[in-house]
Amino acid sequence: MSTVTILPGDGIGPEIVHQAMRVLDAVNTSMNLGITTEEHVFGGAAYDKHGDPLPDVTLNACRNSDAILLGAVGGPVYDKAPRDLRPERGLLRLRAELDLFANLRPAMLFPELADASSLKAELVAGLDMMIVRELTSGLYFGQPRGIEIRDGVRTGFNTMVYSEPEIERIAIRAFEIAMQRGKRLCSVDKMNVLEVSELWREVVERVGQSYPEVELSHMYVDNAAMQLVRAPKQFDVMVTGNIFGDILSDAAAMLTGSIGMLPSASLDSEGKGMYEPIHGSAPDIAGQGIANPLATILSVSMMLRYSLNKAAAADAIDAAVSKVLKDGLRCKDIANDAAANEIKIVNTDEMGNAVLSALNNAS
Repeated sequence: MSTVTILPGDGIGPEIVHQAMRVLDAVNTSMNLGITTEEHVFGGAAYDKHGDPLPDVTLNACRNSDAILLGAVGGPVYDKAPRDLRPERGLLRLRAELDLFANLRPAMLFPELADASSLKAELVAGLDMMIVRELTSGLYFGQPRGIEIRDGVRTGFNTMVYSEPEIERIAIRAFEIAMQRGKRLCSVDKMNVLEVSELWREVVERVGQSYPEVELSHMYVDNAAMQLVRAPKQFDVMVTGNIFGDILSDAAAMLTGSIGMLPSASLDSEGKGMYEPIHGSAPDIAGQGIANPLATILSVSMMLRYSLNKAAAADAIDAAVSKVLKDGLRCKDIANDAAANEIKIVNTDEMGNAVLSALNNAS
């Protein structure tokens, strides 16, 4: 038996999580997976109800579950809330409390969506890379931090800090993933100007000695950003720190046509993880029934694969998503080729229905 905590969150979160739950329930029943779920408020919804984006009841449920499925958090309505009580701070706290240090961000282009990419199809066709981002240290968590008066001038400051053990564990995770893929790992840093990156590179190279089959390369972050839009298929697995990974993974996401298509995983050292789409809460389209649920559905697939050890169920979901795309179904965010006769724009519910139909017909 496995327990999954469901956190619908804010904005379009409840809409897309609803569709993902329909898919999870379907494979749970048809394949006798033995998964139980419980839902809790999180983010802005929890702030509205409890005055805290991460109330104790939600945190305890997450601690006691085998995996977490998150929709999205945040929205402009919370911008004036106290900084420590904003939804995004709750998300950072949850990652830190559960020590979810390894963020896996795949950038895979479904063949049917090659024309939806912002790059020429020949540059991105067949793209399949994984960005491994350190998630609980670095600039976002380093101390000291704050805003203070210095020589009569308001000054903001943050600290980028990484210890050897923190670098070592994310490097190990990245090398292990590379071993399962194309055995190529690119470590991204800025060691020409940052001492923390000097240590990063030194530790990654040391860890690499235990993985002689993996081809290790290094790249400065500014060059990595350029290479992602110049020749993205040169990468297989990329590992980097928190802020660099935040920026590069969003850039890589757009190579695939839409951030509405990409899932993510945040894992601890034991394989427990939180799974979420990368696109955010999109409050401008919340409640309109047009949000693309596929990234959240694919997050369920990642959850089954990486935390719950249900690879067959994950494969079935991946195949169902591929089937609906081959059938020409598109939500608005991936409908660049909507002029074609075989393309049909569908809403959130219709896309969920299509994935369920593909699952049922395949079983």
